[in-house]
Amino acid sequence: QVQLVESGGGLVEAGGSLRLSCEASGRIFSINLMGWYRQAPGKQRDLVATITNSGSTNYQDSVKGRFAISRDNAKNTVYLVMNSLKPEDTGVYYCTLGYLDGVQWKDAWGQGTQVTVSS
Repeated sequence: QVQLVESGGGLVEAGGSLRLSCEASGRIFSINLMGWYRQAPGKQRDLVATITNSGSTNYQDSVKGRFAISRDNAKNTVYLVMNSLKPEDTGVYYCTLGYLDGVQWKDAWGQGTQVTVSS
């Protein structure tokens, strides 16, 4: 069983910054893609950013230049630094990753962490 534990969410004023962390634990032989999604109230869950095991990144257009995703492979942890936050960045942020459990590749999701940006 693999668990993802997220931290770092909270309430911040517009223009502020937050750093999210997500640590994976359990039976993990390897991790390929890691990423962050967010879900605003009443909306679908959307991709925010991804990072491959070689460090290649991809971002949703609305966060380019403001957010930065990174990972620490030794710690099975992915981070999301969010700068110049806007009220429209408000939502529940979920981390996700693809991992090899020794037999097959699977997906895992965190429980979500709330980010609220006040205007």
